[in-house]
Amino acid sequence: MEELEEAGLGLDPLSRTDTLAVAEIDYALRPKVHERRVPSYGAIIEPAGDPASWSVATALDIERRPVTDRSVGSSRAYADGVSSWLIRRTHGDDEWAIFDRPAGSERDLVVLAEAMQGMVVQRHPSGIVRVVNAGGVFRWDGRRWQHQPLVSAWIDMVGVCEVYGHRDVLETLLEFAVHDLGARGIGATLVYHPDTSLEASFDRRLPTPPPLHVMHPADLAPLRHVLGQVDGAALFDDDGTLEQIGVRLVPSASAEAEVEGFRGTRHTSARRYSFDDPTATVVVVSEDGPVTVLRAGKILGASAPE
Repeated sequence: MEELEEAGLGLDPLSRTDTLAVAEIDYALRPKVHERRVPSYGAIIEPAGDPASWSVATALDIERRPVTDRSVGSSRAYADGVSSWLIRRTHGDDEWAIFDRPAGSERDLVVLAEAMQGMVVQRHPSGIVRVVNAGGVFRWDGRRWQHQPLVSAWIDMVGVCEVYGHRDVLETLLEFAVHDLGARGIGATLVYHPDTSLEASFDRRLPTPPPLHVMHPADLAPLRHVLGQVDGAALFDDDGTLEQIGVRLVPSASAEAEVEGFRGTRHTSARRYSFDDPTATVVVVSEDGPVTVLRAGKILGASAPE
């Protein structure tokens, strides 16, 4: 656990809650293998939030069931970390939480941790282990722990105001970029609140997509799926509805002359487009995870240091 503490998750050995968390993290890292299958797993540690508010805050129907006299070991076998979770408490009144739909993506874990006000520990079916609390997301990829701060910790650097759209929409778009796209290695360019009158800036190459909305949780899975299959930028209107996809951003002569290149082709085209459309916010997701936010040709913030 020393590597996890070095990544920024401070655990107090004298705290009963942290001791419980260590046990769950250890199990997630070293689950019991059955017939060469490594099971997924999920636990929610000491949730302090009012259970009556969980369903509204997560947009899930959550059924709670008592563990009663079952041992922790046998109880873990029913918690897949996607649709079923084990709620662990220091006073021993453990429960299962059963969801009406799968909720195992990294963004789902962030929502769960915030809504339930507890620590979430998950071994994803892909093998990635995640720990989520108010300090952010800690990912174990099999070699090392990576710390991803919550978007709420750095969105103020973006300088959101009405000129640039709605804060809640942009924050949700950034959470989608960080926890749905970046966490899965899906590179993308997301343009929020574009000036569609700048016809020369857009080379539309694909049919108009369905109006998927970033504020609707059910729309995020198809949106993530399609972004993993196309190149080019995705354009979102002021309310966060997808307008175009697979768009090539065409810089003006002024942008090419005045705006230096940044990293690779995707970042450079995004930065130059933001110069041409200064009220738009451009979110660039690297295939290796980090998310960069640009406006008016400038880098406003990033999910991890460049």
